[in-house]
Amino acid sequence: MSEARDAARVDPVDRPLILVTNDDGIHAPGLIALADALDALGDVTVVAPDRNNSGASHKITLHAPLRSIEIRPGWWQVDGSPADCVYLAVHDHLPRKPDLCVSGINAGPNMSYDVHYSGTVGAAFEAALMGVQAIAVSLCDVASGYEHSARFAAQLAARVLKDGLPEDTVLNVNVPGGEPSAFQMTFLGHRLFKHEVHRRDDPRGAPYFWVGGVPAVPRTIEGSDCTALEQGLISVTPLTVDMTNQRALGHDLADWTLGDYERRSGRERPDTVVGRSDELDDA
Repeated sequence: MSEARDAARVDPVDRPLILVTNDDGIHAPGLIALADALDALGDVTVVAPDRNNSGASHKITLHAPLRSIEIRPGWWQVDGSPADCVYLAVHDHLPRKPDLCVSGINAGPNMSYDVHYSGTVGAAFEAALMGVQAIAVSLCDVASGYEHSARFAAQLAARVLKDGLPEDTVLNVNVPGGEPSAFQMTFLGHRLFKHEVHRRDDPRGAPYFWVGGVPAVPRTIEGSDCTALEQGLISVTPLTVDMTNQRALGHDLADWTLGDYERRSGRERPDTVVGRSDELDDA
């Protein structure tokens, strides 16, 4: 991990505060490798789930208490979702708002439509909603080990800490297997799952279900995250917390009328939106 540590050494006086989390659980090797690599860049605090939360997306626990235990200095174990971990960290566990949140390193890809289900990405989105710069990192082939993905994450984190990210932006990183030496800025590709539902009966005859499925072969679309990974490139996809389809708002739906209802003219989203969580906290 020495190469990752050499990505950027920061003066102890000016060390930024970095929050690390994941969805695979606090004992996951990807989390440990990530925290170790980021230690060269700042003061690292880990707040992560006590168990695997894959598929938790952006879930927040509202109807049950959360328990958080500091299992060693700077490492907190939470019986909640990845987004819960970020929420607790920012609003309770940390002495101040972190300069960066890095979520991962996930065991397996989070490409294409995976981002809607991923707890790894959900944690990063929760950070972004609170005005914290955020990166989500996933490794496609865990047999390769986490050294190279951790090294890339450290170099990307150093650049984000130096230059910042656009407002409301999350970087979603997918690292292929092997020893990749190049990356590409990408858009979300097209990879669906072959959905399956397995119905079974318990010993008393009541049905229960397992849902899931395996991913289909992704479409080859130059410039997409899926195709970049097929080409052995690390993909870095900028995502936004604003889900508005600006194209539809300004073009595809611009001429719609609905029966007796008067249509009022609308407008596209301004570049700056007042009222984000960080601004509300300062009010």
